[in-house]
Amino acid sequence: MGTNHGAIFTGDTTVHTPLVLPPPTDVSAPHGLHNLPRPIGHRFVGRVAEMAALEQTLSLRCERASTHVVTQAMSGLGGIGKSTLALHFAHTHRADYTAVWWIDAETPETITGSLAQLTARANPGTNTSSTPSAALAEWALTWLEAHTGWLLVFDNATHPDHLAPYLARLTSGDHLITSRLTYGWHELAATPVHLDVLAPSAATNLLHQLAGPGPSSEASAAHELADELGYLPLALEQAGAYIRRTRNTYSSYLHRFRTQAARMLNTPGNGDPHSITIARIWRVTLDTIAERDPLAVHLLRVMAWLAPHDIPRDLLNGIADEPDADIDALALLNDFSMITLTESTAAIHRLVQALARTSDPQDPHRTDSFISQAQATAATLIRHALPDDPETNTAGWPRWRTLLPHIEAYLTHTHPDTDTTETHSILHSAAQFLHGQGQLSQATQYAHRSATTSARLNGEDHPETLISRNNLAGAYESAGDLGRAIPLYERTLTDRVRVLGEDHPETLISRNNLASAYESAGDLGRAIPLYERTLTDSVRVLGEDHPDTLISRNNLAYAYRSAGDLGRAIPLYERTLTDSVRVLGEDHPDTLISRNNLAYAYESAGDLGRAVPLFERTLTDRVRVLGEDHPDTLTSRNNLAYAYESAGDLGRAIPLYERTLTDRTRVLGEDHPDTLTSRNILAGAYELAGDLGRAVPLFERTLTDSVRVLGEDHPHTLTCRNNLAGAYESAGDLGRAIPLFERTLTDRVRVLGEDHPHTLISRSNLAYAYESAGDLGRAIPLYEQSLTDSIRIHGDDHHNTRIVRDNLRAACSDRD
Repeated sequence: MGTNHGAIFTGDTTVHTPLVLPPPTDVSAPHGLHNLPRPIGHRFVGRVAEMAALEQTLSLRCERASTHVVTQAMSGLGGIGKSTLALHFAHTHRADYTAVWWIDAETPETITGSLAQLTARANPGTNTSSTPSAALAEWALTWLEAHTGWLLVFDNATHPDHLAPYLARLTSGDHLITSRLTYGWHELAATPVHLDVLAPSAATNLLHQLAGPGPSSEASAAHELADELGYLPLALEQAGAYIRRTRNTYSSYLHRFRTQAARMLNTPGNGDPHSITIARIWRVTLDTIAERDPLAVHLLRVMAWLAPHDIPRDLLNGIADEPDADIDALALLNDFSMITLTESTAAIHRLVQALARTSDPQDPHRTDSFISQAQATAATLIRHALPDDPETNTAGWPRWRTLLPHIEAYLTHTHPDTDTTETHSILHSAAQFLHGQGQLSQATQYAHRSATTSARLNGEDHPETLISRNNLAGAYESAGDLGRAIPLYERTLTDRVRVLGEDHPETLISRNNLASAYESAGDLGRAIPLYERTLTDSVRVLGEDHPDTLISRNNLAYAYRSAGDLGRAIPLYERTLTDSVRVLGEDHPDTLISRNNLAYAYESAGDLGRAVPLFERTLTDRVRVLGEDHPDTLTSRNNLAYAYESAGDLGRAIPLYERTLTDRTRVLGEDHPDTLTSRNILAGAYELAGDLGRAVPLFERTLTDSVRVLGEDHPHTLTCRNNLAGAYESAGDLGRAIPLFERTLTDRVRVLGEDHPHTLISRSNLAYAYESAGDLGRAIPLYEQSLTDSIRIHGDDHHNTRIVRDNLRAACSDRD
């Protein structure tokens, strides 16, 4: 038998006595039992409708059977204020419930812990620290089953499955759930309340309550800051607390936010490094999303470079290698309230975008490489979505209008120094579309950036750079800025001659465009010889029947007409039309342009018997070929109306003018230059009909809109001012007419030059106004100057020269 050499120790010999809790059915709810965080008080603003929805569903238990359980879910983006609203509701209606218990529902373990705390609170004086949480939670569940009239708030639930067992078991009270998830609640709860951002006034009010109203000079900055923060409650709270703690100003914080958005969103307002921030909340959400589908996070980063609203879902097609993977990724982002989906569009909060496009070495979702990849992908998606032929392909215009906000957002968020070949392509096409739509300021900006980008990527002499420079000059010309257009056209022509040669087709285009700019400046002495040379070269290089040759012949005819030389203009127009029909066909858009121009030349010659039928045929053909709403069709309708007016048939002219204005407003928009032209012409027709009651207000509105849209010095604005002065004169209001004529003349001399045809018209109009006022001492010298200039510039037989001569004779006769 062996010998026992001593005791064997197996561990702690202390015996644990199980905690004995009273049966839950024997424990009454202590009066006012709750564990709610302290009330938020003054920080609760807005949410009137959402609060009312909760009250309608959950509160006023006395009006419904106490055994009727109600479960209400609230969803929304992290930081949107779900917990704040739930807490405000719970405190407001605490007296309506026997108990109110706040449960951290982020994980199953935190739910168990929160229920365990309920057990401890319901058994005061009992030490529960040594009892497993699961046992304590089970006691709490049994207690809840045995009592009625309570409210459980499950805060920040991350999955419906975590709550389902509790909701199925606990049916004698109410449940309020907050979650970033938008899906999965329909089987467990009433229709979820989805929270959006605060209203602007409520957001500004929240800032004021947190940071103080500040001086009156800061009122505008507070509104701007609220808008910049996208009216997101948590972001507003961070900003307000930061401003108060640092004794800063709204404008100072706004500046910092605009230059360091990601940093400020990661900076706690109260200075506590452990406080909740927007950046930390969203980082946790993205961790979860990335585990399920990394593509979703990449998609979010790509969307960060677009406009926050109305992102076309089909724009994002092809972002994944696997077909339709983007559909699942978008759905996942929507599930976690990171975006909002409709059948055709997606939306994303601007602060989510600000973080998602800013790199952070501490955030694995926002590395430099991930951000750069997303930026490049966004550019590729935009470029591939752009319709062809932006100026003439009217079927693509709705798509362009949908994409423009996203193009603008992308270009705003990217620095020109980082522009790529993709970006240059976007800029080039967008500038063309905007130019055609009359959005000349933005078109000029994009054309300038396009030219700069091409020069950096390809070199100053690259053909793409020369094309971009030519387009920029065209934008300047359309904007009436001939001071910049002409030198740029001249430089481009010189460079194309040097790089491509005298006879290259693009060199010929440059020469044509420069001639057009000279013509716009009223310098027909340089325009016509350049047009003539371009036509000669086009015939020699391209041939008689090349489309560019036909365009050159048309342009030269137009210059002859502008110079009053209809004897050369009309035969050239007739030949161009004949050649266009033979080469391009009856229905080609260029053929229709030629027919329209020939009709206009006949009208200028007073040959309305040929002009009107040709205008009518052109309109009919354009309706058939291009459609009712094509801009060229609208131009034909306007021109036909003008021909009727010239024939004295205002009964047909005015309704046609009115229809054209209505159609242009609908198709092109209120502010398109063609719409402004229609309004101006219609006002002139009313004036001609003696209806000054309609003419004068329409002229005034057109002038106001032209100043706003095109600028004070645009040639169209100067024409509108001249016409309004004429309407005042027709109304006998020389007190307003003469100063307006004087201002128009001064501006035209400054902008267009002494010898521009429009300047000559202004001088003659002012002389006529002086004559109408009986001031022959100023009228006659001005008529004399006008006649001298008109003979020198237009020639002795020009229509305008004859009018000035007749007016001078009449004035001299009155004096004598």
